[in-house]
Amino acid sequence: MQALIGLGSNLDHPSQRLISALRALQRLPGITLRQHSRLYTSAPVGPQDQPDYVNAVAEIDTALAPHALLHTLQALELAAGRQRLRHWGERTLDLDILLIDNHLIDSDDLQVPHPQMTQRAFVLLPLLEICPHALLPDGTALSNFLGQVADQTISPLAELDRNALIE
Repeated sequence: MQALIGLGSNLDHPSQRLISALRALQRLPGITLRQHSRLYTSAPVGPQDQPDYVNAVAEIDTALAPHALLHTLQALELAAGRQRLRHWGERTLDLDILLIDNHLIDSDDLQVPHPQMTQRAFVLLPLLEICPHALLPDGTALSNFLGQVADQTISPLAELDRNALIE
């Protein structure tokens, strides 16, 4: 299965956190890192008394079932010191499943497509950078939502060679 994973961090050297997470993804059994976006910075969503975020999107192939993938990503977050102190609060690492093939999943712990992805420039821009023709399971082009996030400031942070981490 193909999956798109959103990565975010705003604590403890966030750029390095994302690079480390991308490296960890490619070492996991059952996951092949295909490509990733460059890094972007944006203001936090929710509480504004926290640092700006660094975000990216990775495309992976996985043999893991969706919930197994979720648990694997949560284990990476915990290994990076993730603590859930407040809703939309600061974090060392956040890994979100954005899309998995054309799957629709709505369970207590997993929703695919990610329910807020079309409302966030920090998801859409890096995702469309690596998958410009990405579609929602209903066939709607994700690029159709760019106008709705045009007022959200997001800036490329670093030109991270998209193939630099892929072994």
